[in-house]
Amino acid sequence: MAKVVRFYETGGPEVLRYEDAEVGEPGPGHVRLRQVAVGLNYADTYFRNGTYPIPMPNGMGVEAAGVVQAVGEGVTNVAVGDRVTYTGFLNTLGAYCTDRLIGAAALIKLPETIAFETAAAMTMRGLTSAYLMRRLYDFKPGDTILLHAAAGGVGLIVSQWARLLGINVIGTVSTEAKAEVAKAHGCTHTINYSHEDVAKRVRELTDGLGVNVVFDSVGKNTFMASLDALKRRGLMVCVGTASGTIPPFDPQILAMKGSLHLTRPALADYIADPAEKADLAGELFDHVSSGRIKIEINQHYALHDAVQAHRDLEARKTTGSSIFVI
Repeated sequence: MAKVVRFYETGGPEVLRYEDAEVGEPGPGHVRLRQVAVGLNYADTYFRNGTYPIPMPNGMGVEAAGVVQAVGEGVTNVAVGDRVTYTGFLNTLGAYCTDRLIGAAALIKLPETIAFETAAAMTMRGLTSAYLMRRLYDFKPGDTILLHAAAGGVGLIVSQWARLLGINVIGTVSTEAKAEVAKAHGCTHTINYSHEDVAKRVRELTDGLGVNVVFDSVGKNTFMASLDALKRRGLMVCVGTASGTIPPFDPQILAMKGSLHLTRPALADYIADPAEKADLAGELFDHVSSGRIKIEINQHYALHDAVQAHRDLEARKTTGSSIFVI
């Protein structure tokens, strides 16, 4: 009997339930997957609390790695025994489980050089980092970015990727311990937003110019400071809303603050095309396999501890990546 985490109503971590589940045979275009490790992402909380509305009841999680156990009719991209990883959105929802059925199109073959645990910790964060660094802005050596949540899973990967490209990173953190982690992974400077004025400090660090790009995963609490940290015609990238959704605002403010650019991208739109997904995954896997980018798995949970995992995540107790080990 497979195990699964489901929820029947939106709310806090306590709505998550650890249950038995039957897993049948895969239909056309699908596979049956035995999972080895499952990713824990902040986006999971958006499904759970209703920020991302979905039908009830439903499964939890969008990322995992494992081994293909059976394939349905028409599946040609993977075979029984293949090591695979996946991430997505609604098409992969239900990853918090030991075994599952999933559309084969979502699967990415995993090189032998990358462990299942590493894959579960990095597929979503790594592909997010890949499109942030390779698709949104024409970075040049010497450019500077402001990176919120620099000690988080995406933050640590982006910092290392930026260092490879010769980009300066100013990272925001909430504690001195997280500042040390961020600096060890490529941040040139850190700002402790608990007691420092982020925009003011950015101006000091950039001789008054501001940064080329802001990657803001916090949202409501940091939005205006992020705009104020940008140089003229800089790019504001809203990649998450950990502190809440950004309130409505007059777009004229973008002109008043220096003809700023604003985007709110989603990973799903950068991996929808199989060729682009393969390209981003290939570059990510190459960096990780070679050791140029290291994946920090700093929290391990059992699947039945999903409630506690979500509590830790929302309380900002985690650094780097977190996974469930099956």
